[in-house]
Amino acid sequence: MVCRFGDFELDTHRVELRFDGEARHVEPQVFALLALLVENGDRLVSKEEIVEKVWDGRIVTESAVASRVKSARQALRDDGRAQRFIKTIHGQGFRFVAEVRRDERLVSFEGEQAPEIEAAGVEPSARPSIAVLPFQPIGNADSLATIADALPHDLITELSRLRWLFVTARGSSFRVRDAVHDLGEVRRLLGVRYCLSGTLDAANGNLEVNVQLADTRDESVVWADRFAAPLDDVHEIRSEIRGRVLTALEIRIPLHEADRARLTVSENLDAWSAYHLGLQHIYRFNRQDNAAATALFERAIASDPDFARAHAGLSFSHFQTAFMRHSDDVAAASAESRRFAERGVDLDPLDPFLNFMMGRAHWLVGDLEGSQPWLDRATSISPNYAQGIYASAWTEALSGRGREGRERVDLAMRLSPLDPLYYAMLATRSLSHTALAEDAEAADWAERAARSPGAHVLIAMIAAAAHGLAGHEARGATWAANVRERNPALTRADFSRSFPMKSETMRRRVSEVLERFGF
Repeated sequence: MVCRFGDFELDTHRVELRFDGEARHVEPQVFALLALLVENGDRLVSKEEIVEKVWDGRIVTESAVASRVKSARQALRDDGRAQRFIKTIHGQGFRFVAEVRRDERLVSFEGEQAPEIEAAGVEPSARPSIAVLPFQPIGNADSLATIADALPHDLITELSRLRWLFVTARGSSFRVRDAVHDLGEVRRLLGVRYCLSGTLDAANGNLEVNVQLADTRDESVVWADRFAAPLDDVHEIRSEIRGRVLTALEIRIPLHEADRARLTVSENLDAWSAYHLGLQHIYRFNRQDNAAATALFERAIASDPDFARAHAGLSFSHFQTAFMRHSDDVAAASAESRRFAERGVDLDPLDPFLNFMMGRAHWLVGDLEGSQPWLDRATSISPNYAQGIYASAWTEALSGRGREGRERVDLAMRLSPLDPLYYAMLATRSLSHTALAEDAEAADWAERAARSPGAHVLIAMIAAAAHGLAGHEARGATWAANVRERNPALTRADFSRSFPMKSETMRRRVSEVLERFGF
């Protein structure tokens, strides 16, 4: 992802900060800090979270944090007085306040706090609901009329696959086509929280489609995107729109629901709000946030025992406990992960997240063959489910099928370039090359994965192994030292349990290089 602000570009794929197109040298921790602030510019980032993400939770002084913030400001030609980019919220943390373009899509992070939630006709504990309105042709309306109805019809069909989302039927949503500019009226007539609308324009043989997701409660824009292609390629653009909209909604609606839930009194959290707040913690992959996520998912289930996705969330938190060795009793955490996944599947067998978690529960005990059918089922239920596709790629790579893994993870990265597990997708790309003994390529992808914001210590261990296999002894030793500094207890056996490689050759090569680095 490339984020543009002022004359700067922050490229998280290349791990590069550019000014007027020229790369500027920044230390890895400074880059990680910048990426963390830019990617979370819609909120304050606390000092505690900075320590968790940039220093992986190690004990550091206030002056160390201040030093990195000062270096980040210097890299941006900013200072503590001007604060054009990084604003200090005294006693709390920092916030990125400049206007940012993400992949050509404008997002403004400056402004007032989101408004308080107002009373609405839809019960707050109900699952999110959405209406997809007919798109609005611009210019030659007659030539675009069919496409303007066909695209949202396709989206309604595909969105209906998402079991956690209530989708208004075409017969109702198409009757309010004239209310596209009055979201309050859409909400009054259809009782939905979200509205997806779009415009089409054709000029010089090209078709341009703009899509916007809005919250009908306060009429704020949650997400927007633009698609363009020659008019003759309308079928290709249909497929692209369908895939990217589905993936965006899987990420953006849960994030938005969690943001709104924070505005409510915590003692009154309902099941759905507690679940989404849990998701905010679970992807941070550290012991403290995982414990917070576990408590929130448990709270959601206590409030609504039949809430299937809360069981998926609790399965995820126990998976993380086992995978990251947050507990000495890995077997018990693995069993709990599977138990909650199974309970969730009993409640809703067609939820892709639950099928995904069933596949991951099999990972924990090294059963890759048992994992794959569940992951395949997750993506057959929701063909654009990026995390399910990534998980299948991971299984393929560790099974020694590098080319198949590479194809799947490339698709996952295209579908979800803002995914909270994007660093894990990069690491899976590395493992797919390792499976084929393409060591130089594996080292390049592993480096990008380990330097990405949010990457946990096991990703650094992949980087150490990949560089060692490629003959980059100094770089491999650097990452090995990083691993020991972050978690001195990690061993080769821990790595093998977390990444159960089925190819004897692949397993032996990786084990030998980790032994060489002192694990």
